[in-house]
Amino acid sequence: MMQYAKLSLLVTCLCSLGFTQGDDTFCSIRNTAFKGDEEIRMKVFYSTMGMYVGAGEAVFNASVERLNGKTVYHFTGDGKTYSFFDNFFKVRDKYESYVDTATMLPYKFVRNVDEGGYKKYNNVTFNQDANTAVSTNGVFKVSNCIQDVVSSVYYARNIDFDKYKPEDKIPFDMFLDDEVYHLYIRYVGKEKIKTRFGKFNAIKIKPLLIKGTIFEGGEKMTAWLSDDPNHLLLRVESPIAVGSIKVDMMSYKNLRHPLSSLISAR
Repeated sequence: MMQYAKLSLLVTCLCSLGFTQGDDTFCSIRNTAFKGDEEIRMKVFYSTMGMYVGAGEAVFNASVERLNGKTVYHFTGDGKTYSFFDNFFKVRDKYESYVDTATMLPYKFVRNVDEGGYKKYNNVTFNQDANTAVSTNGVFKVSNCIQDVVSSVYYARNIDFDKYKPEDKIPFDMFLDDEVYHLYIRYVGKEKIKTRFGKFNAIKIKPLLIKGTIFEGGEKMTAWLSDDPNHLLLRVESPIAVGSIKVDMMSYKNLRHPLSSLISAR
């Protein structure tokens, strides 16, 4: 049942939609995709025998706040298992990111997880000018334009995918667990997709994943974004150590733009 419960690490899995080092064009991007009061709810489905069952959920929220005298976006990602799976392996994970509203680069990242009794807390402050990250465990050198696992999701939503051809890689670097990871998104193309919310025109991507206890490294995960100015995450599919997962967007509040990619709702 550990595999069921750890599905609430969806927050990390989704946040692996990260970008390799050395392309300064990604050091600053203007937000055109979301508003400061947006809420997105995702549901995790788990399968070992071809039948998907609901195992947990993740909720992403955005707000506009002040941090050290600066106006920032405050992003939160909360992942949890449902009460039935709590009996076997209770998980409550929370991720937070405070991001510069002008550049979409993070100032601060907080990871606070509780997974079956295993607890981990890390509080990271970024100095983008000095290329350092000061975490709960020390001071680390980071590369230019570093992202954290939550900020990268919102950063990715502002990429203009129309500028790319199928199979193009879109790179950037991510800081997680006191390490720098050189990641990318591979743009696959556009297609129609049916989810539990409805049928959409979608942008298909394959993120390079960080190898961990649940997810294999490489391009095993596939994700779909709404083909409209919101670039809303609609679905994620991936094999895991035992079985596979499917994650669908189930509800949203306060989108910046009409969800024009929706062809028909269920």
